[in-house]
Amino acid sequence: MKAYKEKNDIPDGEWIFGWGYDDGQLEEHRHPTKAEIDAVLPNNPVYLQHTSGHMGVANSMALKEMNVSASTPDPDGGIIERMPNSKEPNGLVQETAMYPFVGNMLQILAKDQPKHFDSTQEYYASNGITTAQDGMTDRNTIRFFQSQADSGKFKIDLIALAGYAELQSNLNDTTLQFKTYKNGFKIQGTKIVADGSPQGKTAFFTKPYLTEVPGCTHDCRGLPSLTQETINELFVLAYGRDNQLFVHCNGDATIDMIIKAHENACNILNQPLNKDRRTIIIHAQFARPDQLETFVKYKIEPSFFTNHAYFWGDDHVKNLGKERADFLSPMVSAQRLGLKPTNHSDATVTPVNPLFTVWTAVNRVSRSGAIIGDNERTTPYQALKAITSNAAYEFFDKNLRGTLTEGKLADFVILDKNPLKVAPMAIKDIQVLETIKEGVCIYKK
Repeated sequence: MKAYKEKNDIPDGEWIFGWGYDDGQLEEHRHPTKAEIDAVLPNNPVYLQHTSGHMGVANSMALKEMNVSASTPDPDGGIIERMPNSKEPNGLVQETAMYPFVGNMLQILAKDQPKHFDSTQEYYASNGITTAQDGMTDRNTIRFFQSQADSGKFKIDLIALAGYAELQSNLNDTTLQFKTYKNGFKIQGTKIVADGSPQGKTAFFTKPYLTEVPGCTHDCRGLPSLTQETINELFVLAYGRDNQLFVHCNGDATIDMIIKAHENACNILNQPLNKDRRTIIIHAQFARPDQLETFVKYKIEPSFFTNHAYFWGDDHVKNLGKERADFLSPMVSAQRLGLKPTNHSDATVTPVNPLFTVWTAVNRVSRSGAIIGDNERTTPYQALKAITSNAAYEFFDKNLRGTLTEGKLADFVILDKNPLKVAPMAIKDIQVLETIKEGVCIYKK
């Protein structure tokens, strides 16, 4: 970090941001502290975002800039971790407590959006992606994306999910049109963040974590990001206006809250519980078998995240126990019930690499080589459906894309090997040779 400041000639007083540290992979097996950052960069406000995207560490100058002190209370749905036997913040801010820091970071970096837009599209295309999805997109970024689309700068299609904090104003804004593509860009619905990260131990469970949880001393089950009342209000508002909801839920206790909100909204609005709204549970990481059955009954669909089996499967076994860890992202159980699960990278939490995601769904091998849930290892064909035809279905794009069918867009890739025929462990080594968007090559290796 010190070298980064010197190399980029960053003056004292200017913000410095970092992304992607993983406390579980650090030698100390803990988060850095403000004092450790202060020792390296005492004259700049510094904020480091955890790889989960659900917490981060700020140094003393950054805490002061964002008005976080010993007298600052924990916000609803968040934790400001304190120094031992003190109320003084140690630098770690979790869930809603990090929102001001992330908001500040995004505001400062927004000026660089045009500079990075083309290179980002190239990166996605090089990984064989012809339609990308951006979650929690604020109003200004939606306008930026639409301006790029209208200027003919889109090489791939982009689906945005607006942020839930702007739900009411977005629904009342006649300039925003949901569920309709315009020059390759559409706003599909609204994203709600309902809980935190399982590896960060903030995901909300019905049973406690088995290992020590930062900022918690007893019955440590994580925490919801929103109250049941707030989630209920968002569901009533969205369902009343036919706005598709995508809800971030990792822990089973949060999924219980979402099911309650669904039932409450249908009751208040006098709508059938099984209306085809396609409410999507993003991650649904530790959905229980009974919850999957409820998804079927209520036409709710999961979007799983099997990359977790590789990156944090070993941590989940320690933190949650083998039984819960083995049922993470239960792709096979969901498919057996007739659900149409998707699978994602949650970039930048894990790399943008659909073939790696297929590999994790098929093999469920952890960093240490352990198999995380042998019964939930899916076939390569089902793993491919999760990132193609099932994805199109969840976005109401089934008639447009997802399969090579006459009348649909000619969006496809040419690979150097067949994922259905290579050894399962070799799937991650398959290369994208060419990416074709609507019949036109947009990437060639």
